Order: sequence, then C-alpha cells, then structure tokens
Amino acid sequence: MIRLLAFASALSFVSAAAFADEAPAAAKADSKKEAKAVKKVDVGTQAPEFKIQDAAGKEIDLAKLTAKGPVLVRLTCGCSGCDKELAYFQAIHEAYKDAGLTSLAVFKEPDTKVATYVKEKKLNMLYAVDSKGEAWNVFETKTMPANFLIEKGGKIVYVAEGCDPSGLVAKKVSEKIAKTVKQDAVDVQKKVTDETQAKK
Repeated sequence: MIRLLAFASALSFVSAAAFADEAPAAAKADSKKEAKAVKKVDVGTQAPEFKIQDAAGKEIDLAKLTAKGPVLVRLTCGCSGCDKELAYFQAIHEAYKDAGLTSLAVFKEPDTKVATYVKEKKLNMLYAVDSKGEAWNVFETKTMPANFLIEKGGKIVYVAEGCDPSGLVAKKVSEKIAKTVKQDAVDVQKKVTDETQAKK
C-alpha cells in the first residue's frame, strides 16, 4: 500500500512537471495566433504606406494625399456587382470632392480593359490599375471590393468590405465621409436611384 501511494505521488509529480513545461509553450502558441489575428490595417490604425502609378505613369502617394485631406481608397474591379456599385461611388466623389475628399479607385484588371471601362463609365475620379493585386496585400484584405476611408493625417476611420449593388454600402460610406468632412450626408443610394429612373 505504501509503495502504491509512493508510485501515485511520483506519477502526479511527473505529470505536473510535464504540464508546467507544456504550459509556457501553449501560451506562446496562443500569443502567436493572437498576434497574427490582429490586423495592422483597420479602423483606428494609421493607413499603410501605399504608392501606385496612375494611367499616365504618375505616382500616387497615399501619404501625400492624406496630408491634404481625407481619402477614400476603393479596391475594386469591373465585375457585374462592382460595376453596378460604381455609380454610387461616382456620386460619392461628386458629393464630397469640394469638401476636400479624394476618391481613389484601384482596379484589379488589365490596363487595356480598365482604359476602355473608364471611358465607357466616364470615370472622373483618381484611379490606378493593379492587375497583380498588390494593393490587397498592402491593405490586408482579400475582399472585392474593399473601401477604406482615411481622414486627413492618415488614420483609418471606416472600412467597408463586400459588394452591394443596391447602394446600401455606398450610403453608409457616404454617411461616414459626411462626419469626417463635417457636412450633411448625401443619400447617394437615393440620388442614383432617382437619376436612373429619370433616364427611363
């Protein structure tokens, strides 16, 4: 009986020691997972360093743009959903450009396709082509489209990801921009819907 108790006591000591050795390793693994889960590009963080060339080969530097005023970066393409949303984001550009907003659309398409698309849509905002999708890596997103509202000075104040051809996402983006530039919000969803119906 004494031997049995001694064996059980020794076994529990070894188990405790083994657990003590594993605990720090498990804690380290958990902290690594948490570190990976924390996004560096998110609301409240400073916008990443981002430079890209426009269609004419001129460099667009996000830091220089945000030094002047707020910037809306839209990572997008010419798919049917993004195409339907474009009208709302053009309306956003028109609504807030006089308040200092710069709208930058980054298309994940070949240059020639975007050039034709821009002419057809009469796009009048700043745009660039990123067929390799490097901008999505910089902004830590895989979503198409993804919108990042950055206030003057470079802090991200709003992120809207995903496509909504009805204009609901654009309406929310418009409301956030209005707060940023301190003016009344323009209901771009209603504006585009009314314009579309008027053309019929």
